Amino acid sequence: MALRTLEDLGSVAGKRVIVRCDLNVPLKDGVITDDGRIRASLTTLNILISAGARVIVVSHLGRPDGAPDAKYSLAPVAVRLSELLGKEVVFAADTVGSGAAEAVAGLQDGGVALLENLRFNAGETSKDDTEREAFAGRLAELGDLVVSDGFGAVHRKHASVYDLEKLLPSVAGRLIARELHVLDQLTANPDRPYTVVLGGSKVSDKLAVIDALLPKVDRLLVGGGMLFTFLAAQGHKVGKSLLEEDQLETVRGYLDQARERGVELVLPTDVVVASRFAADAEHVVAAADAIEDTEFGADGIGLDIGPETAERFSELVASSTTAFWNGPMGVFEFEAFSAGTKAVARALTRVGGLGVVGGGDSAAAVRTLGFADDEFGHISTGGGASLEFLEGKKLPGLEALGWQQ
Repeated sequence: MALRTLEDLGSVAGKRVIVRCDLNVPLKDGVITDDGRIRASLTTLNILISAGARVIVVSHLGRPDGAPDAKYSLAPVAVRLSELLGKEVVFAADTVGSGAAEAVAGLQDGGVALLENLRFNAGETSKDDTEREAFAGRLAELGDLVVSDGFGAVHRKHASVYDLEKLLPSVAGRLIARELHVLDQLTANPDRPYTVVLGGSKVSDKLAVIDALLPKVDRLLVGGGMLFTFLAAQGHKVGKSLLEEDQLETVRGYLDQARERGVELVLPTDVVVASRFAADAEHVVAAADAIEDTEFGADGIGLDIGPETAERFSELVASSTTAFWNGPMGVFEFEAFSAGTKAVARALTRVGGLGVVGGGDSAAAVRTLGFADDEFGHISTGGGASLEFLEGKKLPGLEALGWQQ
């Protein structure tokens, strides 16, 4: 079965269409600090609005413990969504209660309502099929059709992502269709040279994606906190840098496998070493094999790739025809340790073919560092979902829409 899309819906005029978006945006003191996921939802919403649907937007935000929690309310999202759509979005203060029922009943053709955080109901994320299906059933009573467009949640077997799609006619929205098109390009005959850049804190978070991608890529560049486990696997001392000792043998296996396959596995030749983990920490640049030879000795902690490495990574990324990047190169939230991440992001904007930012912290980083979304070939809205797709895992939210990987 092929993915069911908006074209399979037929006329939606006057129909109540539940749209499962991923509006899980970062909030600070109730203020949205990055509205990228809201903006990514607009294409599908505007298509439905223009077609005269009565649009019911549902989403999660954060990880409330199955009960209402004011700090995870979608109320600020309703305000921003109204601004971006240029029309009022009615906000319901519950998910399947009287507030939701009234908001939906009051919708006119082309109208939009946003329901409160789905995860305020324990049924949304329950491991118990019966409890999850019961919540999905109450959601289904509010609509006639479902458009699933929250790509960042499709790897979760949640009520609104999996069970709801089985109760009502359901299709994928434009965002999911676009994500799958891009991910397919990264996995099925990618244009070469094909470079993957992996960062982030832990090797253990990337084991499956390394296993899946090593046979497919020409180059694998390793930065972020995970680089120190690679350095340690080569016998280098890494001070107090992040190190997963239980992964050393696994990493040595990757180094051997890359050599056998002819994959260029590129590790940093220099790193930025700090006296402590802090934005204002003293820091120096050291050779990757001499981290403990700095003035900080064995107390030094690596917090970014060094300038020589940043230049080398940039050259390899920019000269690629296909490039995928997931995970910051350092602690980009601290300005002093953001240069490596900024260099990789800038290089990705120069890729002649397809340059993909793999969601999650990488997407947050490019926006924090001042890059515009349209400078990249694609910015994924789902870090975990993207990685699991690349790993070859079956994603429940896609299977519910007819997708067979």
